[in-house]
Amino acid sequence: MQRLKRELNVRIKALPTLKAKETALRLEVKKAQEHLEDLKKDLNQFLANSEGASLVWPEFPDLVRISNVEIQNRNIAGVSLPELDSIDFKVRDYSYFAGRAWVSEGVRIVKKLNEMNVRIQLTERTVEILHYARKKTTQKVNLYEKVQIPEYRDALRKIKGFLEDQENLSRAAQKIVKSRHEARQREEDQEAATGSMQEEAS
Repeated sequence: MQRLKRELNVRIKALPTLKAKETALRLEVKKAQEHLEDLKKDLNQFLANSEGASLVWPEFPDLVRISNVEIQNRNIAGVSLPELDSIDFKVRDYSYFAGRAWVSEGVRIVKKLNEMNVRIQLTERTVEILHYARKKTTQKVNLYEKVQIPEYRDALRKIKGFLEDQENLSRAAQKIVKSRHEARQREEDQEAATGSMQEEAS
């Protein structure tokens, strides 16, 4: 009974914290999804603004590569999320004079597109992580609130009822034993009284 009470108290105390975490994660999922939509809009806008450059992409030399991506983790509601810290590009040497005039602008566009795509991928990953964490937290809240806490309370009620029944039976048994003992005592007293009366009569 003590163990069940302990387990019940742990869950009752943890429930408000879990609910607060669930609310925070729900809000973070919404914010991350909105941020992802904004990033995708920005990408589409950038592509629309660079539409003229698409005519020359077939001729654009392979100059730009991502050399390093630094990702740091930030903690939100106990969940570790990836965040872009920095992105480094390796640009092959090319002649500013011998090359075509649009190559420098093309390098800038390719860098920007790559950076935007990396940010989108990381934000998609963030949304996935937050969705999963929120789902798990909701499951735990439901498990505590709808299953375990009622089950523990029910088990404690049954044990308490059983112990009360045992106590009542024990009291009843004691009363029976006491009343039998008193009845026997009365019989013995009557027998003794009857015996002494017979002795006096004789």
